Amino acid sequence: MKILLIEDEPKTSLFIKKGLEENGFEVDSADDGKAGKHLALRNQYDLIISDVIMPGMNGRQLCQELREAKVETPVLLLTALNSTDDIVDGFNSGADDYLSKPFEFRELLVRIRALGKRHQRTAPAGTLLTVADLVMDCSSKIVTRAGRRIDLTVKEFALLEYFLRNKDRVIPRAELSKNVWNVDFDTGTNMVEVYVNYLRKKMDRDFDTKLIHTYIGMGYALKNH
Repeated sequence: MKILLIEDEPKTSLFIKKGLEENGFEVDSADDGKAGKHLALRNQYDLIISDVIMPGMNGRQLCQELREAKVETPVLLLTALNSTDDIVDGFNSGADDYLSKPFEFRELLVRIRALGKRHQRTAPAGTLLTVADLVMDCSSKIVTRAGRRIDLTVKEFALLEYFLRNKDRVIPRAELSKNVWNVDFDTGTNMVEVYVNYLRKKMDRDFDTKLIHTYIGMGYALKNH
């Protein structure tokens, strides 16, 4: 697994790079966002790990620009900014996972391996997931409802895909948190609710038939009834 590490703090960068290489990963490193973007556009990586707070270009800007350039490599953001708003901003920029500092190195390894497995499970080209008039093309990453295109962020797409693969079933918040964000459910945050509301605004608000249903104390379900 080839990893791009973007971290402006030399001691932290050296610590992470050494640990990753000792665990069998191949690592390229950059000390700011612009240099990291240059490497990400020039080379193929299995994962990008980036600090958020960096001079020149921060991690969220880097992630957003990579997504605009059609780079779909999974991105794990590292930061001491761990409020719900900060995490939401990170995911909205196109990040796939978010790890708050300080962290144990073994937790970083778990996140890396989970992202690697998730990326390998990408749906085969041409796969369509549907419910009612909602269609997700897993190959082109295009979602439409009643023929109208719905633009989603990376994390919104992942959440909707999980709903579609488990349609007609009530899914607990803890299950969504674990499978979409790869984190154990934290009752102190409203991350799941925030993203469910994002989806509702984009794919339910302008339609008579609502597809996302809330089951108080139980979770959410995607169904056409």
